[in-house]
Amino acid sequence: MKAAVVAGYGTLPKIAAENLLKKGHSVLVVALDEAVSIGFSDIQGISLEKISVTQVGRLIKLLKKYDIESVLFAGKVNKALIFSNLKFDLLAVKVLAGLKNRKDDTIMDAICRLVTAEGMQIMEQTYALDNLYLQKGVYSKLKPTTEQEKDISFGYDTAKELGRLDVGQTVVVKNSAVMALEAIEGTDQAIERGCRLAKEGAVVVKCAKPSQDLRFDIPTVGVDTLKILHDNKGKVLAVEADSTFVVEIDKCIRFADENKLVFLAI
Repeated sequence: MKAAVVAGYGTLPKIAAENLLKKGHSVLVVALDEAVSIGFSDIQGISLEKISVTQVGRLIKLLKKYDIESVLFAGKVNKALIFSNLKFDLLAVKVLAGLKNRKDDTIMDAICRLVTAEGMQIMEQTYALDNLYLQKGVYSKLKPTTEQEKDISFGYDTAKELGRLDVGQTVVVKNSAVMALEAIEGTDQAIERGCRLAKEGAVVVKCAKPSQDLRFDIPTVGVDTLKILHDNKGKVLAVEADSTFVVEIDKCIRFADENKLVFLAI
């Protein structure tokens, strides 16, 4: 089957492309220029195209040119780009003009409908990335204190409500008070802001939306997430078990232990 990976920020697109190759697919990677953060030249056997995140019409043309049958979206695209001075093509303008709102799921669902209208199917991200899920448990040597467990529980409930509203997936808390809620700025900046307000010892909770669409935007963390937490004097990163992608788990555990962080799946 001919598959395409529409690649945004982070290492997920590369992992997805490699896993699809292993499953026997021929793979096209369409790298979104303003979002993609890694190269793909070292992957043997793929085709590579680059477009702007605002070129929806060109995306559809490329998928048709390569006779793509299935499409997988992987990697984050900062929604703030919508409000930048990038030039949108005509189809992108039409899509945005027809939206009832500009929530993540609303935008992505509209793009998915365009793709499926051309006879292609949208893969669930779990098809190529389910090996990145974590089971419930504490992965760091350091265990959460009683107070941190309270903050984790409080943060989880808050993050679920935030996700229900399709605003964000990450909450920063301390002493059962919300320091920051993720919005358009993304996870990293939300952690920085929340930790700055908490001064030190902040707890970060990231989880899936109650009605998570498995085709896109499954919550993801990696070593960079833990580095930002540490650099801003935070102490705990809790992710939702069996619902959050964790990239390079061994490196995450090692970093957490070396820097006396608590890292767990709840």
